[in-house]
Formats: sequence, structure tokens, C-alpha cells
Amino acid sequence: MLQLRQPTTHRRRRDAHLLRGSGPALLMLHGHPQTSATWHKVAPALAQHFTLVLADLRGYGDSAKPAGDADHANDSKRVMATDMLAAMRELGYATFLVLALWGERGVVHRCFKPLDEWQRVASDVRGHPMPCGHYIAEEAPDRLLADVLPFLLGGR
Repeated sequence: MLQLRQPTTHRRRRDAHLLRGSGPALLMLHGHPQTSATWHKVAPALAQHFTLVLADLRGYGDSAKPAGDADHANDSKRVMATDMLAAMRELGYATFLVLALWGERGVVHRCFKPLDEWQRVASDVRGHPMPCGHYIAEEAPDRLLADVLPFLLGGR
């Protein structure tokens, strides 16, 4: 069953959320230049096990597009992460799972060490780049589900 929740309002942003499924909360973060629609091929399978929170990051899709600051801090990933944390708390989730993806042929893998960064702020971070480009959920949905479901379901 698909349930559309009223967008939340926090400070200078408005997030569009789509909740689907039941079970533990799973925040699914899209990349750039995507929207929450990127999850359409994997959301039905994940919704069998989780309450999916499909949110558009600030400035993407149906979310608000706040005016830029002089130093562009308003558009930083750190601010977007703070937005998502506030939105999840507003939706009533004190703890939740997060699904974020990167491909081995994408910029994130070539330029950053995402696991190192995420392990600084989360208690259980594991993973590896997927063997594709940037649009993982659309390029390799079966491989994505085969990799993430055992991890996400491991604690249940």
C-alpha cells in the first residue's frame, strides 16, 4: 500500500516524503542529480520488509529550493543530512536504517572514501561500490537487492 504523507516543514526547507511498506524505518537517499523516483525498481521488494521513507533532498524533486547562501553552505551535503535527520525525527523515527549507494564507475568512488566518512557518524556501516555507474537502482536493481537485503535483514 502506498501512503503519501504530508510534507514536513523545518526551518527554511520543505521535504517531500513518500512512505511505503511496514517494518523498521529505512531512509533511502538518492544521489545527484536524482530524486526519490530513482528507487522505483527496488522499492516494492524493500517495502515487503521495511517502512520506506523516500525523501527528496533539498533542491531536488518536490522538495523546497531554498535560496543559496554566499558560501553555498545551504546546499552542502552536511546540511542535507541534517535535514533528513530532522525529517525522520518529525516522522517519529528516533532510530532508522539508511540506504545510500555508490557505483564503482561513479564520481563518489573515484574521488572519495564514503565508508570512511560514514563510519565516523554511524554505528554499523558496511558496503562496497556496485559494479555500475551512478544510477544504480535503475541500472542493476536485481544485484542491488541481492546485496542490500541480507545486510538490512541481518539484524532481524
